[in-house]
Amino acid sequence: MITIHNQGMTWQKGQLVPAEKSQAGVEATMAYSILKAHNTSGSMERLSLRFDAMASHDITYVGIIQTARASGLTEFPLPYVLTNCHNSLCAVGGTINEDDHNFGLSAAKKYGGEFVPAHQSVIHSYMRERYAAPGKMILGSDSHTRYGAYGCMAIGEGGPFKDTSGPSLNILIKLVSTVSIVFSGLIVAVQAFMS
Repeated sequence: MITIHNQGMTWQKGQLVPAEKSQAGVEATMAYSILKAHNTSGSMERLSLRFDAMASHDITYVGIIQTARASGLTEFPLPYVLTNCHNSLCAVGGTINEDDHNFGLSAAKKYGGEFVPAHQSVIHSYMRERYAAPGKMILGSDSHTRYGAYGCMAIGEGGPFKDTSGPSLNILIKLVSTVSIVFSGLIVAVQAFMS
């Protein structure tokens, strides 16, 4: 069963209960602490986020790097992984982006990135194994890199925003509410199955 709550909730004694809306409650969340640790603006209302690592796959990194290069990129200022997407490996022959992979390898060598060849790993597993860690923030192109289970906040961004923010600039966003979804029936069913 899925339940949507339109107010703040807290988990107490094995159930969700309405939470009092308070700044202390907001500041006690893991999401808030990660955002605060990565905010360079000095204001928690208008964030300027600095990420620990970035990742792009072969379907997006060519455009991102070309835009950043046109904007004056001389080096990647943080770990930037150029890898491949599982979708590009589905083509007959194993890959459809050989030219993009050559571009990615040359860009990694020139600007200090980390290139992961096709068939070595895909973006999801590589970032999870190498960069996701409690308290870290990762920026990934498209919907890639979601690692909340590790206590890591990762944001998947679809391209143009990442292009214009570039690998060398902070991303500016407004602080928004945190959403929680609880799948209670699934947990009970799994627990019953396991016992």
